[in-house]
Amino acid sequence: MTWHEWSEAEYVDCLEAERRGYAWVMRQHGGMPPKEAMEAALECYPYEPPDAPYRGLVFHDNSWHWAMRAIHGDRYAADHPELAHPSAEYLALP
Repeated sequence: MTWHEWSEAEYVDCLEAERRGYAWVMRQHGGMPPKEAMEAALECYPYEPPDAPYRGLVFHDNSWHWAMRAIHGDRYAADHPELAHPSAEYLALP
């Protein structure tokens, strides 16, 4: 099943999980307070209606990637190779 074939419930579950992951990274690695981290996550992962042409496209990379780009820039993996892959703590998030 591809992202565009998901049910509404599957889409919302994925959206919420990516928001949690993004906010976690922004708190743990970006030093953001919880409220600001969640606001950043909501901005990065807005709800898209079912008829949006590219709904869910942001899911092609996980929230670790998008948050690291926001914190360290496009070259985060080259400049910070230790951050190129998600941490065990991130992968353990619900």
